[in-house]
Amino acid sequence: MKFMLMIYANQETWDGLSAEEMGKGIAEQDAFNRTFFETGELISAYGLADAATARTVRVRAGAAAVTDGPYLETKEYLASFCLLDCQDETRALEIAARMPFAAFNAVEVWPVMHEAVPQL
Repeated sequence: MKFMLMIYANQETWDGLSAEEMGKGIAEQDAFNRTFFETGELISAYGLADAATARTVRVRAGAAAVTDGPYLETKEYLASFCLLDCQDETRALEIAARMPFAAFNAVEVWPVMHEAVPQL
C-alpha cells in the first residue's frame, strides 16, 4: 500500500536553526532515507526549495498566467515529501514518526488512492 508523507515547515522554523542544527538534521534525514530505501519501503524522497521560489500556473480562456509564490498565502508550506510502499497505515505512521524533522514540524500521512503508470 502506498502512502505520501508530507513535511510542512515555515521560514521562521528554518531561520531559527543554526548551521550546525541544519547540518545535523540533514544528516539525520539522509540516514532515515538510507534506512527505508534499504527496506524497500521508501520509494522516493524530495526536499523542496523555499516557498518564495514557487510559482503558480493558471490557465484561463486558453492562456497561461504565471504568478509568484504558492497558490495559498500561508506561513507554513510543503517543505518536502516522500512516497512509501509499506504493509499498511500503521507501518506508514511508524515510519513517519521516525522522520527527524517530525520532532518540530508536522508530517501528514496520506494514502495514495491512484497511481498513473506509463503504458508500454
